[in-house]
Amino acid sequence: MSVRLRKWKDKNEKLQEAWTVDVKLQHPDGRVERIRKASPVNTRRGAEQYERELRQSLLAGTFGKAHEPEEGIPTVAEFMPRFLTYSENNNKASTLAAKQQLLDTHLIPAFGHFRLDQVGADAVEKFKATKRKEGLAPKTINNALTVLRTIFSVAVEQNVLTHPPRVKMLKAAKPDFDFLSFEEAERLVDAADAEWRAMLVVALHTGLRRGELIALQWDAVALTTGRLMVKRNVWRGHFGTPKGGRSREVPLNAIALHALKQQRQLRSPFVFCDAEGAYLKNDACRNAILRASKRAGLRPIGWHVLRHTFASHLVMRGVSLKAVQELLGHASMEMTMRYAHLSPDVKKDAVKVLEAQQPRGTLGAHGADSAKQPNVFN
Repeated sequence: MSVRLRKWKDKNEKLQEAWTVDVKLQHPDGRVERIRKASPVNTRRGAEQYERELRQSLLAGTFGKAHEPEEGIPTVAEFMPRFLTYSENNNKASTLAAKQQLLDTHLIPAFGHFRLDQVGADAVEKFKATKRKEGLAPKTINNALTVLRTIFSVAVEQNVLTHPPRVKMLKAAKPDFDFLSFEEAERLVDAADAEWRAMLVVALHTGLRRGELIALQWDAVALTTGRLMVKRNVWRGHFGTPKGGRSREVPLNAIALHALKQQRQLRSPFVFCDAEGAYLKNDACRNAILRASKRAGLRPIGWHVLRHTFASHLVMRGVSLKAVQELLGHASMEMTMRYAHLSPDVKKDAVKVLEAQQPRGTLGAHGADSAKQPNVFN
């Protein structure tokens, strides 16, 4: 086996592990060359990649010979124009802006002077320690580390690096989320300005994000069949596809359908618009929900709370998490699982699987054998 995990104990009796590569190559003249080396990336996948590169260099006769690209390996700061070009081509405007903010505020000041191949684990750990002392939340630090990891991946993809440096994330608790109770949701709608009421109702009964609500147009709404296609999103004036790049269909219940029928107008292609028919701006939306929450005697909330409310109410009413995932447009179930604890039946259904017919001779809830056993709870 050419790739294996080697384990040993150091002088302090602490267990150490390292992925190693053991390669044999027989040259045309019959000479056998054997190379045993530790992988620079200490994972199975990293070792397998290192083995392929090692074999290739042996076959090409370049193993052990110093080689640097003509222009040298750039620093993190020097590589940024190429990375941002890649991001512009592959990310949404909101994602690009978030990356730029993390780069300018955190990553470039900390790593900009390092060559890409010189960012080691010690530098990453110092970065994490510094940011924690500055009071940054673990999730924010991990967001920055994710961008750093992506920088290295792009550098490998563009043949600037052969191996991506390892970036280890912080352990971060899942963030809490806020949602309205059924009674609070009714109070919010009743307290809202008349021209904003329909938008609040649709948000509470479809789970659309604020940008999806603002970008919603009548060509995506089928009032006769009660369906809504989420196919547009807007962020700071940039129109594009919804988060994840995929459209999704959301059925309209009677409440949402009634609100949309009441909202129907011909002055604009946008379902929710201002007096001139233009799409709504973020500040206007933010102020409208703050006014409504204040009048309703609620805490200050944003539009994303309504999305959480939609999902939470569905789960509390027994809707499956899979259906909630599809309605919200989550790419993975992991995002939807944050609502799992709200389901009244999740734990109950889990233990019910033990009520299935037991094989004869085993202990059952009503079997004769169970009556003969001592009560261990006394």
